[in-house]
Amino acid sequence: MIMRSVLAIVLSVSMASAVLAAGSPSTSTPRPPTEYDLGVKAVKAGDYARAFSLLQKVVVANPRDANAWNFIGFSHRKLNRFDQALAAYKKALAIEPNHRGANEYLGELYLQTGNLQKAKERLKILNSACFFGCEEYDDLKAAIASYESRRK
Repeated sequence: MIMRSVLAIVLSVSMASAVLAAGSPSTSTPRPPTEYDLGVKAVKAGDYARAFSLLQKVVVANPRDANAWNFIGFSHRKLNRFDQALAAYKKALAIEPNHRGANEYLGELYLQTGNLQKAKERLKILNSACFFGCEEYDDLKAAIASYESRRK
């Protein structure tokens, strides 16, 4: 009985704050996109050279930005600059060893360069990093399966 009362109070408060927030005018102005934002947008648009240029500025300002290093590696990989991609992924993983994107993309780089064993090592790391599963694990697992089926 007490649990139901507490639940009812929590729901009432959360609904009231949502209603108030929805009806209040926004007083903040939208922030301009950062170089990181523009770099990610360029990656998504397939403009990898532009993405690299923008994200390079991000890591000059903040060398410990694992996300930027990850997208730098991704951009290099898509431009077939495998050595530079490897170096960027390693920087991302030195900062954040369980970075899911960097582990997935490094695994894909290993597949592109014919190193199935190293790709499987990345999959094991993702398996540990993704407590209840994640898209990065699923994508790398599918890429490995596709690679193995092409080799048969």
